[in-house]
Amino acid sequence: MLVLLPPSEGKAAGGSGAPLDPGSLSLPGLAGARAAVLDELVELCAADETKAREVLGLSEGLRGEVAKNAELRSAPARPAGELYTGVLYDALGLAGLPEAARALAERSLLVFSGLWGAVRTTDRIPSYRCSMGVRLPGLGALGAYWRGPMAEVMPEAAGEGLVLDLRSSAYASAWKPKGEVVGRTATVRVLHSQLVDGVEKRSVVSHFNKATKGRLVRDLLLAGGVPDSPAELVEALRELGYVVEPQQPAKPAKPWSLDVVVTRIH
Repeated sequence: MLVLLPPSEGKAAGGSGAPLDPGSLSLPGLAGARAAVLDELVELCAADETKAREVLGLSEGLRGEVAKNAELRSAPARPAGELYTGVLYDALGLAGLPEAARALAERSLLVFSGLWGAVRTTDRIPSYRCSMGVRLPGLGALGAYWRGPMAEVMPEAAGEGLVLDLRSSAYASAWKPKGEVVGRTATVRVLHSQLVDGVEKRSVVSHFNKATKGRLVRDLLLAGGVPDSPAELVEALRELGYVVEPQQPAKPAKPWSLDVVVTRIH
């Protein structure tokens, strides 16, 4: 099982670890592409704060993020699983997992990133600000830039089992499953169900979508099972108490889409 996650804008502050060692990162086939993005981002942020804020879409109040990017090569690094602190990662709670579930997370989770392409939760990286939606002056739109390098490494990373794709659309643009991988890929949509005048109404949630996905992954890791296909994932989630409505693709070139229906959002 491979679980594809988005990163989070929220990141842990501080730290005193050793700086980034690019050669230690997973998916070494991305090394050249990572170096190119890192070089341009550092140079941009060190040379022109105003332009950097414009390129990165940052307000005046976030100018400190530009200074942080300028020091990426010397800044302390920490495991990506500790660095990301957004809603999904809070619900996932990697630090509180028992040893077996944490080991499964280290093997199964892959976090997509505008700067790094994709990293494992154990990869040590510094805090940064560079979303997949950024368009760097030299390299262009990062979503498009990463497609070539990711196409080279992801088929092997996907292995032979289930690919559970929980990325947001911006990060999904960097790699789309192709060939036989598509048939064992599933995406998840979270729907909030509530009664309005006695009639069920469903709506797509955003903030709580992330929290539900984090809890869903946590529950799968704690259960310890490794579904090999979307159909097995549906059964596993139902056994864990989730209401799941699978939408099997009409064509083999499309992944499965699973609607997870919740009655409470928290």
